[in-house]
Amino acid sequence: MSEAGEAVLQGQVALVTGASRGIGAAIARKLAGLGAFTVLCGRSRRHLEDTAASIRNGGGRCEIAECDVTDLGSVERVAANVDSAYERLDILVNNAGVGAFSAPLHRMPPESWEQVLNTNLRGVYYCIRAFAPTMIRARAGHIINISSLAGKNALPNGAAYAASKWGLNGLSYSVAEELRGHGIRVAVICPGSVNTELSPHTGKDASKMLQSDDVAHAVAMLVTQAPQSFASEILLRPTQKP
Repeated sequence: MSEAGEAVLQGQVALVTGASRGIGAAIARKLAGLGAFTVLCGRSRRHLEDTAASIRNGGGRCEIAECDVTDLGSVERVAANVDSAYERLDILVNNAGVGAFSAPLHRMPPESWEQVLNTNLRGVYYCIRAFAPTMIRARAGHIINISSLAGKNALPNGAAYAASKWGLNGLSYSVAEELRGHGIRVAVICPGSVNTELSPHTGKDASKMLQSDDVAHAVAMLVTQAPQSFASEILLRPTQKP
């Protein structure tokens, strides 16, 4: 339930990629808490079960869908199952992502480059390709892409990650224009460093960093906007520099 005690997303179906831990798990819990039936996507069923248990213990409703966003067939199977079971998808949160922050680009192994770009950028393309038709049919929906301030600023020793997020931002702005005529609102959230396993914490005070729930709160703001407008981009920073 929401802080006001209202299930403002009651009757809606949401799907969150990378929902097994960190930011994705927090977003899934938030959407389920607002009343949405939430589909939890990720590669590890064991970790997804943890997220599902926390949602159900809080009175929310969800299901698990094992999915590898770098595999188009895997994404398409989940999309077909969601469309068959619920005949709708109101909210798609493209959150699945990986990082690589240990070396300059000229020392980065090609397989690491492929993993970062395939997950952070190609995976979002696959999900939009697979799930947008259901939203277009309904002439409504939210697509929210979780990017990073690394998609706005230079990130030494994280060039592949930055490239994936700069690309994701450009993808998001363009898809927003493609889909707005169908009643679909596309937004991108660019957080600074979030206190998760993905973020490099060297020299940072974790207590001053953004937390996963801060990103989830931003998602909740986007999906509860009045229908006549939409915020297309949120830049999320900590109050104090960590």
